[in-house]
Amino acid sequence: MADLLSDLRPGEAWHGEGVLHLPSFADAGAIWAALHPVLKAAPFRHLVTPGGKTMSVSMTNCGRVGWVSDRAGYRYQAVDPLSERPWPDMPDALRDVAVRAAAAFGAPDFDPDACLINCYDVGARLTPHQDRDEQDLGQPVVSVSLGLPGRFVIGGTERAGPKQTVLLEHGDALVFGREARLAYHGVLPIKAGDHPVIGARRISLTFRKAG
Repeated sequence: MADLLSDLRPGEAWHGEGVLHLPSFADAGAIWAALHPVLKAAPFRHLVTPGGKTMSVSMTNCGRVGWVSDRAGYRYQAVDPLSERPWPDMPDALRDVAVRAAAAFGAPDFDPDACLINCYDVGARLTPHQDRDEQDLGQPVVSVSLGLPGRFVIGGTERAGPKQTVLLEHGDALVFGREARLAYHGVLPIKAGDHPVIGARRISLTFRKAG
Protein backbone atom coordinates (compact mmCIF):
# COMPACT_ATOMS: atom_id res chain seq x y z
CA MET A 1 0.00 0.00 0.00
CA ALA A 2 2.88 2.37 0.72
CA ASP A 3 3.47 3.25 -2.92
CA LEU A 4 -0.15 4.41 -3.24
CA LEU A 5 0.05 6.86 -0.35
CA SER A 6 0.85 10.55 -0.47
CA ASP A 7 0.74 13.05 2.37
CA LEU A 8 -2.04 15.61 2.69
CA ARG A 9 -0.63 18.78 4.24
CA PRO A 10 -2.40 20.44 7.19
CA GLY A 11 -5.24 22.62 6.00
CA GLU A 12 -5.00 21.32 2.43
CA ALA A 13 -8.21 20.19 0.77
CA TRP A 14 -8.57 16.72 -0.77
CA HIS A 15 -9.47 16.79 -4.45
CA GLY A 16 -10.88 20.29 -4.07
CA GLU A 17 -12.59 20.85 -0.75
CA GLY A 18 -13.71 17.48 0.56
CA VAL A 19 -11.37 17.07 3.55
CA LEU A 20 -10.14 19.63 6.07
CA HIS A 21 -7.43 18.96 8.68
CA LEU A 22 -7.47 21.31 11.68
CA PRO A 23 -4.31 20.78 13.78
CA SER A 24 -4.57 21.44 17.55
CA PHE A 25 -8.18 22.54 17.06
CA ALA A 26 -9.75 20.94 20.14
CA ASP A 27 -9.22 21.62 23.84
CA ALA A 28 -8.01 18.06 24.36
CA GLY A 29 -8.00 18.33 28.16
CA ALA A 30 -11.64 19.40 28.25
CA ILE A 31 -12.63 16.69 25.79
CA TRP A 32 -10.85 14.00 27.82
CA ALA A 33 -12.46 15.18 31.07
CA ALA A 34 -15.91 15.18 29.46
CA LEU A 35 -15.37 11.61 28.27
CA HIS A 36 -14.85 10.14 31.74
CA PRO A 37 -18.56 9.85 32.72
CA VAL A 38 -19.41 8.63 29.22
CA LEU A 39 -16.89 5.79 29.43
CA LYS A 40 -18.06 4.88 32.93
CA ALA A 41 -21.66 4.56 31.73
CA ALA A 42 -20.82 2.87 28.42
CA PRO A 43 -17.37 1.21 28.53
CA PHE A 44 -15.33 0.35 25.46
CA ARG A 45 -16.09 -3.01 23.88
CA HIS A 46 -14.87 -4.98 20.84
CA LEU A 47 -17.69 -5.37 18.35
CA VAL A 48 -18.16 -8.27 15.94
CA THR A 49 -18.65 -7.77 12.21
CA PRO A 50 -21.58 -9.38 10.36
CA GLY A 51 -19.03 -11.91 9.10
CA GLY A 52 -18.10 -12.91 12.64
CA LYS A 53 -14.71 -11.18 12.95
CA THR A 54 -13.85 -9.28 16.14
CA MET A 55 -12.70 -5.73 15.44
CA SER A 56 -9.24 -4.75 16.71
CA VAL A 57 -10.59 -1.32 17.67
CA SER A 58 -12.79 -1.14 20.79
CA MET A 59 -15.77 1.21 20.62
CA THR A 60 -18.56 2.96 22.47
CA ASN A 61 -20.98 5.82 21.78
CA CYS A 62 -22.75 8.83 23.19
CA GLY A 63 -25.63 10.84 21.80
CA ARG A 64 -29.20 10.13 20.75
CA VAL A 65 -28.10 7.01 18.85
CA GLY A 66 -24.97 4.90 18.69
CA TRP A 67 -23.35 2.85 15.94
CA VAL A 68 -23.22 -0.90 16.54
CA SER A 69 -22.15 -4.00 14.66
CA ASP A 70 -22.99 -7.66 15.19
CA ARG A 71 -24.07 -10.71 13.21
CA ALA A 72 -27.27 -8.84 12.28
CA GLY A 73 -25.35 -6.07 10.52
CA TYR A 74 -24.21 -2.46 10.91
CA ARG A 75 -26.71 0.07 12.21
CA TYR A 76 -27.51 2.95 14.55
CA GLN A 77 -29.70 2.30 17.58
CA ALA A 78 -30.80 4.29 20.61
CA VAL A 79 -29.98 1.59 23.19
CA ASP A 80 -26.58 0.29 24.29
CA PRO A 81 -26.77 -3.49 23.71
CA LEU A 82 -24.55 -4.15 26.76
CA SER A 83 -26.55 -2.20 29.34
CA GLU A 84 -29.89 -2.20 27.48
CA ARG A 85 -30.13 1.47 28.44
CA PRO A 86 -29.97 4.61 26.25
CA TRP A 87 -26.49 5.75 25.30
CA PRO A 88 -25.05 8.53 27.50
CA ASP A 89 -25.94 12.06 26.45
CA MET A 90 -23.36 13.83 24.31
CA PRO A 91 -21.47 16.28 26.57
CA ASP A 92 -21.57 19.93 25.54
CA ALA A 93 -17.76 20.06 25.19
CA LEU A 94 -17.92 17.32 22.56
CA ARG A 95 -20.84 18.76 20.64
CA ASP A 96 -19.32 22.24 20.63
CA VAL A 97 -16.00 21.17 19.11
CA ALA A 98 -17.80 19.16 16.42
CA VAL A 99 -20.04 22.09 15.51
CA ARG A 100 -17.07 24.49 15.35
CA ALA A 101 -15.06 22.15 13.15
CA ALA A 102 -17.98 21.65 10.79
CA ALA A 103 -18.45 25.42 10.57
CA ALA A 104 -14.77 25.81 9.63
CA PHE A 105 -15.41 23.26 6.87
CA GLY A 106 -18.37 25.27 5.61
CA ALA A 107 -21.23 23.34 7.22
CA PRO A 108 -22.56 25.79 9.85
CA ASP A 109 -25.82 23.86 10.37
CA PHE A 110 -24.17 20.58 11.43
CA ASP A 111 -26.06 19.16 14.43
CA PRO A 112 -24.57 15.77 15.40
CA ASP A 113 -26.80 13.24 17.12
CA ALA A 114 -24.19 10.46 17.35
CA CYS A 115 -20.59 10.32 18.54
CA LEU A 116 -18.76 7.05 17.91
CA ILE A 117 -15.75 6.77 20.24
CA ASN A 118 -12.97 4.43 19.06
CA CYS A 119 -10.04 3.23 21.17
CA TYR A 120 -6.95 2.01 19.31
CA ASP A 121 -4.39 0.08 21.30
CA VAL A 122 -0.90 -0.19 19.80
CA GLY A 123 -1.16 -2.22 16.59
CA ALA A 124 -4.92 -1.70 16.16
CA ARG A 125 -6.13 -0.44 12.81
CA LEU A 126 -9.31 0.41 10.94
CA THR A 127 -9.55 -1.09 7.48
CA PRO A 128 -10.76 1.15 4.62
CA HIS A 129 -14.53 1.50 4.55
CA GLN A 130 -17.30 3.94 3.66
CA ASP A 131 -19.56 5.68 6.19
CA ARG A 132 -22.95 5.14 4.63
CA ASP A 133 -25.21 4.07 7.50
CA GLU A 134 -26.39 7.66 8.08
CA GLN A 135 -29.70 8.80 6.58
CA ASP A 136 -28.42 12.16 5.30
CA LEU A 137 -25.17 11.71 3.41
CA GLY A 138 -25.10 15.45 2.70
CA GLN A 139 -23.87 16.02 6.26
CA PRO A 140 -20.11 15.87 6.93
CA VAL A 141 -18.28 13.59 9.36
CA VAL A 142 -16.16 15.26 12.06
CA SER A 143 -13.32 13.45 13.84
CA VAL A 144 -11.34 14.57 16.91
CA SER A 145 -8.16 12.74 18.00
CA LEU A 146 -6.67 12.16 21.45
CA GLY A 147 -3.53 10.33 22.56
CA LEU A 148 -1.04 8.62 20.27
CA PRO A 149 -0.71 9.83 16.67
CA GLY A 150 -2.71 8.06 13.97
CA ARG A 151 -2.27 7.93 10.21
CA PHE A 152 -5.69 8.54 8.67
CA VAL A 153 -5.95 7.19 5.12
CA ILE A 154 -8.49 8.42 2.57
CA GLY A 155 -8.98 7.57 -1.10
CA GLY A 156 -11.83 7.77 -3.56
CA THR A 157 -15.23 6.14 -3.82
CA GLU A 158 -13.66 2.88 -5.04
CA ARG A 159 -11.78 0.68 -2.57
CA ALA A 160 -8.71 0.36 -4.80
CA GLY A 161 -6.58 3.23 -6.06
CA PRO A 162 -4.31 5.99 -4.75
CA LYS A 163 -4.82 7.19 -1.20
CA GLN A 164 -3.69 10.16 0.83
CA THR A 165 -2.72 10.15 4.50
CA VAL A 166 -3.09 12.69 7.27
CA LEU A 167 -1.12 12.46 10.52
CA LEU A 168 -3.66 13.13 13.28
CA GLU A 169 -2.25 14.11 16.66
CA HIS A 170 -3.60 14.92 20.13
CA GLY A 171 -6.23 17.66 19.79
CA ASP A 172 -6.45 17.58 15.98
CA ALA A 173 -9.80 17.66 14.19
CA LEU A 174 -10.57 16.41 10.71
CA VAL A 175 -13.73 16.94 8.66
CA PHE A 176 -14.75 15.19 5.45
CA GLY A 177 -17.85 15.66 3.36
CA ARG A 178 -19.14 16.85 -0.03
CA GLU A 179 -17.36 14.84 -2.74
CA ALA A 180 -15.34 13.00 -0.09
CA ARG A 181 -18.35 11.97 2.00
CA LEU A 182 -18.39 8.43 0.57
CA ALA A 183 -14.63 8.13 0.18
CA TYR A 184 -13.02 4.96 1.48
CA HIS A 185 -11.03 5.79 4.60
CA GLY A 186 -9.32 4.03 7.48
CA VAL A 187 -6.48 4.20 10.00
CA LEU A 188 -3.09 2.51 9.67
CA PRO A 189 -1.82 0.38 12.60
CA ILE A 190 -1.03 2.53 15.63
CA LYS A 191 2.69 2.69 16.42
CA ALA A 192 4.04 2.03 19.90
CA GLY A 193 4.20 4.99 22.25
CA ASP A 194 2.96 6.33 25.56
CA HIS A 195 1.00 9.57 25.58
CA PRO A 196 1.39 11.46 28.90
CA VAL A 197 -2.38 11.84 29.33
CA ILE A 198 -4.06 9.06 27.35
CA GLY A 199 -1.40 6.37 27.69
CA ALA A 200 -0.44 3.76 25.10
CA ARG A 201 -3.50 4.24 22.92
CA ARG A 202 -5.26 6.54 20.50
CA ILE A 203 -8.86 7.63 20.99
CA SER A 204 -10.92 9.14 18.21
CA LEU A 205 -14.35 10.72 18.47
CA THR A 206 -16.35 10.66 15.26
CA PHE A 207 -19.44 12.85 15.07
CA ARG A 208 -22.23 12.20 12.61
CA LYS A 209 -25.78 13.26 11.88
CA ALA A 210 -27.23 9.76 11.81
CA GLY A 211 -30.96 10.44 11.69
